[in-house]
Formats: sequence, C-alpha cells, structure tokens
Amino acid sequence: MSRRSGADATRGTADADVIVVGAGPAGSATAFYLAQAGLDVLVLEKTRFPREKVCGDGLTPRAVKQLLNMGVDIDAPGWVRNKGLRVVGGGLRFELDWPQLERFPDFGLVRTRQDFDQIVAATAVKMGARLMEGVTVTGPVLDDRSGHIVGVTTKDGRKFRARVVVAADGNSTRLALGMGLHKREDRPMGVAVRTYFESPRHDDDYLETWLELWDGDTLLPGYGWVFGVGDGTANVGLGLLNTSAQFKNIDYRDLLRRWCRSMPADWGFTEENMTAPIRGAALPMAFNRQPHYTRGLMLVGDSGGSINPFNGEGIAYAMETGEIAAEIIAKALRGATPAQRERTLRTYPRVLKDAYGGYFTLGRWFVEAIGKPGVMRLGTRHGLPHPRLMRFALKLLGNLTDRRGDASDKIINALSKVAPPA
Repeated sequence: MSRRSGADATRGTADADVIVVGAGPAGSATAFYLAQAGLDVLVLEKTRFPREKVCGDGLTPRAVKQLLNMGVDIDAPGWVRNKGLRVVGGGLRFELDWPQLERFPDFGLVRTRQDFDQIVAATAVKMGARLMEGVTVTGPVLDDRSGHIVGVTTKDGRKFRARVVVAADGNSTRLALGMGLHKREDRPMGVAVRTYFESPRHDDDYLETWLELWDGDTLLPGYGWVFGVGDGTANVGLGLLNTSAQFKNIDYRDLLRRWCRSMPADWGFTEENMTAPIRGAALPMAFNRQPHYTRGLMLVGDSGGSINPFNGEGIAYAMETGEIAAEIIAKALRGATPAQRERTLRTYPRVLKDAYGGYFTLGRWFVEAIGKPGVMRLGTRHGLPHPRLMRFALKLLGNLTDRRGDASDKIINALSKVAPPA
C-alpha cells in the first residue's frame, strides 16, 4: 500500500495529513521529516523555483549538520566550504576556525539562496512530500465549532484541507495573523541588506565579519560581512538591530553603499562591479511570535521568530524547528483520539523553549547591551585583543557547543539553562 493511499484511509476528506505553507528551509525540513515518518504532506509555495531570497548565504556548522542529516550532497558543485570566521574590528584582523566538536562538523558552507531552497525542497520531494509551486495561501480555514484550523485558502479561490497545518511562510506570515498571533514588541528585530559584487574575494576560506559599523560618528549595533560565493562574486551586506535610537532613521541601502566605498579598491566593491540590486529583509528574532502552536497550527522558522539574536542566523534554526515540529506531529497523529492528538501537539511550544528559550534570552540581553554605543565600543576595543575570549565568543554567538565539552561549553550551556526562557 502506498503512503498516500494508506493515509487516505485514515484522514477522510482531507487533502493531506499535513499542509506546510512555504518551501523555504523550515517548510522543506518539516516536510522531509513528515514524509520520512510516513505521513502524506503537501507543501504550498507561493513562488516558483529557482527564486531569490535576501540572505547572507553563509551557513555555520550548525546549519551544515542539518543538511547532512537530510542527505543533501554538499560535495556537489556550487557548495563552497569555509574554515571559520575572520573578524575585523578595533584595528585588528584575525581568523577563528570553527570549533572541533562532536555534535557539529568543523566547516561551514556558502550557497546562494537562488537555488539553496530549491535543493532542500527537492530533497523533501524525493522523500515523498508533494510540492505545489505558484500557490499563494491567503488565510486559514477554520472549523465553525472548535475554531481549529482545518485547511487553508489560496489566492485563486481553492481550499486545501489537512489534519494539521504548519506555517513556514516567513516573517509576515498570513496564517499566524489569521489565527490571531501577532508579533511581540519586546523582542529584537533586525534588518539585513545585501548585494553581490564581482570580486577577487569570491573564493575566501573564511567568512568575514566587520564588528564596527559606523554611521558618521555613531557606532551602530550590527555588523558587516563579506562572504565569498565561489563563482567570481562575493555576497556583501550589513545586519543591524533595532536596539539603537538611530534604527528607524537609517537609510540601510545608502549605508551599505557608503560602507562598500570605504573598502580597499582592489576588492572591487564598486557600482560597476555590482551584479545584483541591494535588497533588504527583516529578521524576526528570539521567538517574537508566540505561542508556536495553537488550534491546529504550528509555527516553524521565521514565522515563529526563530532567528538567533546573537548573530542573525536563521537557516539552522529554521531546519531544526522543522524537524522538531515534524517529530511531534508524527507522534500526535498516531494518537487514538482527538484529545490525545491535541495534548501531544500542545507540547511543541515547551519543547522549543526547552531547546532554545534560555539561549535566546541571553541573546536578547546581548543585543540590548550592544545597542548602547559605549558598550559596543568597549567590547570591540577590549574584547578583540584576547584570542581566548574571542574563541569563547565564537562558540557563544554561533551556539556551537557540546553537551559535555570543555570549560567554555559548560559555561555557555549553564548560562542558557539558568536564563529565563524566551
């Protein structure tokens, strides 16, 4: 019996066991693990692949682990490996290799989002998920009696029904809004702007980050980056946080242009060498939309604000939350009664808080602190000259520790455990 025919026998008139809205890393990872568990999963993606997505294109070892877990062939052409992070600030420039850990590989990757998402989505389809492109979901279909979501409506007037719906539709998620879930204003928000240049920096062995980002005489809470793509171009961008008074008054695109003009001429960051327009995107951080489960709807990735406030990384957490959601959904749908299924689904927010809540709270405190120019200046001038401290910072900011690792791992894990959950 096929997976779909077996599911048909149990789900009645539903179009799938689970509908996943969005085929980015979060949605595709969710679909992959749901299909692996034997469920019929339908993924609805509003665009068509390949498609562009605003991103730095850099993947830390945490994200690489998720790709390896899904069996993505990272040795195929187009994947560029890197050894670690080059840090520039306080008049210093030094390289930090990714830590040697049991839980994570010791290398990162770069791959443009132009085809990264398509590769991950294709992996989910290969596992058995069904993908429909060019389908824009406009809102939830609710059960009149319970108020539970039982499906979704689309821009072209269709309805698709499922036993559980997963919102993986990013920061401006229509599904979450349709279910009454609004952003929390007490969570940090970031903005990223980036472009591409033809540059000799395209095959760098390190991701490069600049910790001092100036707007005139004002030191901003954020960083600049140069990530070599390996195809003759480099992804160059800025990430800024809303924890400074200047946040709402900054012209981010103009700031990026001015920052690029200040770079060495031989890097090629000129208007003539720019191969793509400057684009920007919001970065929802530290679980800024909660609860992550309500009345049949689960939030994964950016839709639930699962971006690391320390470094703006989102892909790793998108894929991890997708895997967690899939595991809980699969367990829930094995329940004999609706009450049993609902009890299992309701564990999802607590599982996420246990996994990331304390760490994200540390991140919130961090971004609030660096929003004060004096703190940012103190950190770059007095923290950067100490290699041991910077290796600790790399583990902390990248959330790269072993459960039973060295002293720095134990400190970071202990701090994350005792901090209040986000």
